[in-house]
Amino acid sequence: MKAKQLMDNDFVYISKDDSVVEVSKAMEEVRRFTCPVVDDDKKLVGWITAFEITKGLREGAEKISDIMSAPDEVDTVNENDPARIAVIKTADNRFVTVPVVNDDNQVMGMIRSCDIVELLSSLYDIKVKSIYLAMQDQLKGVTWDELMEASANVSTRTTGKKITAKEYEANIETATFGEAIWATGGLEKFFAGLIAVGELVVARKVGRARR
Repeated sequence: MKAKQLMDNDFVYISKDDSVVEVSKAMEEVRRFTCPVVDDDKKLVGWITAFEITKGLREGAEKISDIMSAPDEVDTVNENDPARIAVIKTADNRFVTVPVVNDDNQVMGMIRSCDIVELLSSLYDIKVKSIYLAMQDQLKGVTWDELMEASANVSTRTTGKKITAKEYEANIETATFGEAIWATGGLEKFFAGLIAVGELVVARKVGRARR
């Protein structure tokens, strides 16, 4: 996934010559706490936050240019950068929002921490079975029964509790990705388990082919 696939392209942008009072009203109306400041070509020239607006109103500032952050203080991400870079920058950014720019430094969209939370929430609701179906598709020539048999074997070996392939299949019918992460003790352990399943089912297939 690229940054442009995660960004919100329905965003508010303002000019450095805009009135602080009018911008405060606009930000309040659309419920945005940060806005990019752009020129006539939509190139990033600054950044404004609700905190700066509040301070500007208190101190009697008239124009956005009087209170905005300089462009070199703004952390951006290119629209074609991997989405993970945007996630990391958003987590580390004091603005909790990162503007997405193209190669000409034009603002194309915004990535906000709330967008990332929404994405992660949707990922947590993915059914575990769909992950195994995708895994089967990648392991060419492996049947669903073979995959479930290997999964049950790895689960038994890992937890010490014997489980059949049918029981394992029943468990993943309704389980979500988020539930599986909690049950296995974390993201790393969950994927380590998937890798172990893949290795086992491939090893068994190779073993049968050599007979």
